[in-house]
Amino acid sequence: MRYAVCNELFGRRSLAESAAIARQAGYGGLEIAPYTVFGDFSSISIRAGIAAIRSALKAEGLAFAAFHWLLRGPEGLHATSPDLTTRRRTWDHLARLVEAAAELGGGPLVLGSPKQRSTTGGASRELARLNLVEGLSRLAPHCAAAGSPILIEALASEQSDIVNTLAEARAIVEEIASPGVGTMFDFHNTGDEREPWEALIRGLGPHVGHIHANEPDGSAPRRDGADLGPAFAAMRDIDYRGWISVEIFTEPEDPASTLRESMERFRELDRASASGGEALSRVGRRLS
Repeated sequence: MRYAVCNELFGRRSLAESAAIARQAGYGGLEIAPYTVFGDFSSISIRAGIAAIRSALKAEGLAFAAFHWLLRGPEGLHATSPDLTTRRRTWDHLARLVEAAAELGGGPLVLGSPKQRSTTGGASRELARLNLVEGLSRLAPHCAAAGSPILIEALASEQSDIVNTLAEARAIVEEIASPGVGTMFDFHNTGDEREPWEALIRGLGPHVGHIHANEPDGSAPRRDGADLGPAFAAMRDIDYRGWISVEIFTEPEDPASTLRESMERFRELDRASASGGEALSRVGRRLS
């Protein structure tokens, strides 16, 4: 398994310091929230951000893992808006992020951004979904050529009213049928699901291009946390080759300690994985 960390976890620390902490804790990649590094998203700011990311990654021997929180900035973006001008501006912004990801060596772009994809302006859910599919379809060839697929993140209905389950995400992926569009799995964002994590992961199969690792409450994976054993067994069963990235919803006081504890958990699950699925289940039961 390949493990990464989202840079939001580090708060106001520099990319260089964040990368050093991640590497020292045993992680191989850094996931980036674009709004934290690209300033006003002008061409000059994006170029400077790419240079800063490259420098931080190279200094610590890390890889670029992904972009996420794609639409948090600049202001006024909305992927499913009934206003054509707003949609065009939004999808042009995403195209620029695809290009930035390609310059960093390629990597997925996780499309969550609940506020910027939910219904707005009196549009129906049907129209919002249609606009989402249209935008993804137009962007898909660009993503495929850049080696940077855009991944639809299923979000629970308390966060958004568009794409609330992994089945809905998979339906869009299969409708578009392009290597430039996929989906991903986030343990925290499964509030509307009715199946266990391992069944959801197996159901996604080759469509899952990224995994966010966290506890159901949005905190970092820990040794006394939820039972991740069966989910890791499912990742092995589908031959998952992407990143498992620690993505949490708080800024820990001591990120180094938090990440070390998560890595200890991952390593124990990895050791159990080498011994087979039953060992993984035993580890999961013991840790929970």
